[in-house]
Amino acid sequence: MRRDDRAPKPDAPVYEGAERLQKVLAAAGVGSRRACEDLIFRRRVTVNGRVAQLGDKADPARDVIHVDGERLQADVRLVYVAMNKPRGVVTTMADEKGRTELADFIGARLEQRVYHVGRLDADSEGLLLLTNDGTLAHKLMHPSYEVLKTYLAEVAGPIPRNLGKRLTAGVELEDGPVKVDSFKVVGTLGKTAQVELTLHEGRKHIVRRLMAEVGHPVSRLIRTSIGPIKLGDLRTGRLRRLTNAEVAALFKTVGD
Repeated sequence: MRRDDRAPKPDAPVYEGAERLQKVLAAAGVGSRRACEDLIFRRRVTVNGRVAQLGDKADPARDVIHVDGERLQADVRLVYVAMNKPRGVVTTMADEKGRTELADFIGARLEQRVYHVGRLDADSEGLLLLTNDGTLAHKLMHPSYEVLKTYLAEVAGPIPRNLGKRLTAGVELEDGPVKVDSFKVVGTLGKTAQVELTLHEGRKHIVRRLMAEVGHPVSRLIRTSIGPIKLGDLRTGRLRRLTNAEVAALFKTVGD
């Protein structure tokens, strides 16, 4: 006999900080409370893997909530920010040498204290993620999750036709081999070429060292994406909060 998936299930634990589920969803920006009640009624919401029901409660700081299969970060204390780091800015919140740092751009824009997810060297620019979600930040940086990062680089040209194959096959560096996931030439101007590289490596100065090793040193380097998050038209030195959909995409990238 097939089990009825609508049969009563054991009650989920209710924590001290729990609130009505529709209130938690609405506070997280899913929609109005009535719209969130409709989502729950239509069995489109799960809490800790259990299909939610009207009347359920959830603790946004402890429970794992999914809407239509996408992870929802319901804890409003957690923030997720994209920044377009300018060239010449060091990736730190407190530089002991007095150089221009991230804190100079964040200032009072964020009430919460955030940390950078990975680094960009001072001479590089582009997308940097900032958050106070330590668990997600750790996963995004850990090499086992192989989060893809895309860079736009200005390099010495001309570019030989077989360079892409060489880079995707792998190049030996002093600290081990590295290979790119994709490579393409975007454009050329005189003796300079603009190329796009995607790789999941996170070693220090990896793009600069890689391109120098194959004879095309980098003169400018811009990170344009981290996983599903794109730099887009975010202006240099500006910050923006990630959308719920973007945060959900980050969780999906690391398997949450």
